Amino acid sequence: MIKKILVSQPKPSSEKSPYYALAEKFGVELVFRPFIKVEAITSKDFRAQKVSILDHTAVVFTSRHAIDHFFNMAKELRITIPEDMKYFCVTETISLYIQKYVQYRKRKVFFGTTGKMDDLVPLMVKHKTEKFLLPMSDVHNDSVSKMLDAKKLMHTDCVMYRTVSNDFTPEEIKNFDYDMLVFFSPAGIESLTKNFPDFKQGDIAIATFGPSTAKAVRDAGLRLDVEAPNEKCPSMTAALSDFLAKQK
Repeated sequence: MIKKILVSQPKPSSEKSPYYALAEKFGVELVFRPFIKVEAITSKDFRAQKVSILDHTAVVFTSRHAIDHFFNMAKELRITIPEDMKYFCVTETISLYIQKYVQYRKRKVFFGTTGKMDDLVPLMVKHKTEKFLLPMSDVHNDSVSKMLDAKKLMHTDCVMYRTVSNDFTPEEIKNFDYDMLVFFSPAGIESLTKNFPDFKQGDIAIATFGPSTAKAVRDAGLRLDVEAPNEKCPSMTAALSDFLAKQK
């Protein structure tokens, strides 16, 4: 019986999060505890990539982390970002976050509606004379780069932050008593095996979001009980709801 679920993400800021509705509906306890954390790379490591921010006329942001680390790196390098720099974001929520650093002007901020790069690329094609900079994590694949190459868009990929294990304290390891673990990235699975080298799954259910995370679970020799998104459940909360209903 599933009673206590560990979700490897930060605690939702909104009380209206579907996770809280899920907990109430099924009477389960949810604990939010990221298995990974994001750290900035040093300006020395960035310079070693031989990328000049000011050689670019547009920046592509796939997350808030990318925004934070881009503007922090510019500040560390004492670079003033030109006012006419354009920003392309995978969602409107991410685009609004830019206001934390620069004045938001609709004529220079563009965003997709689905949260996928496939949706943003056609917007970028309309601005194909721009030179795009793509700040990313050290853990990434080449899918975005290949997409932009296919459309003959001028772009430079650069690492501005790294994903590392958010290590558990001895106390947390001692009190690790969950019936289900929920993961959103392969790095989360790496963190699990690092923090718990003798991890025995037993009856503990594992849920994942995205194909690469599901693959990481199987590659680690673990049993995958819930895989999202799927045809029936587009979100993790929908997939968990379906699984818990069947458990009941």
